[in-house]
Amino acid sequence: MSTELDQYVGMREFARVDGHIYLDVRQITPEERPDIQSRISAQAFLPLMHALPDHEDKVLSDWLNQLNTKLDTILNLLTYEKDGIHALPFVKTNISGGGMSFASTRPYAEGDILELKMLLPMQPPVAMITYGEVTTVEKTDDSFTIGLIFTAIDEELRDEIIRFVFKTQRDMLREKHK
Repeated sequence: MSTELDQYVGMREFARVDGHIYLDVRQITPEERPDIQSRISAQAFLPLMHALPDHEDKVLSDWLNQLNTKLDTILNLLTYEKDGIHALPFVKTNISGGGMSFASTRPYAEGDILELKMLLPMQPPVAMITYGEVTTVEKTDDSFTIGLIFTAIDEELRDEIIRFVFKTQRDMLREKHK
């Protein structure tokens, strides 16, 4: 027999943290649901590209590396714009590898599927589009606290979120011990 406490503990299989991320939320229509697929924005892969090999001519090599960096920056900006990442609001959240909660002026219903455009402020930043099912809606003074579990998320995206959680926890501990 499952108690409410057992259900709560089972939901907490991932570490979670209060933090701020860039976030935009959109409700998915029932027609869109079969086609949802979480993904990391192409921007996130650009920093993983290998540096240009060194050329014998040091000045030419430095110039080519600077040009390569500028081209990478342009590609990043274009990808941000294409995915709508460039204009996301900075939002306080409670996030884990299993789900998140955030304040909303809109009262979503339990069971709604939401599209989440997120930019995790790390080095390098990680931009992703993922989906979650609303599990809780709590009315506060002038807004709603929305809780959700991630759905249609692959392990690569989950790992990036967990990496963000651990980085944020490390930063908080460092700040606390100063």
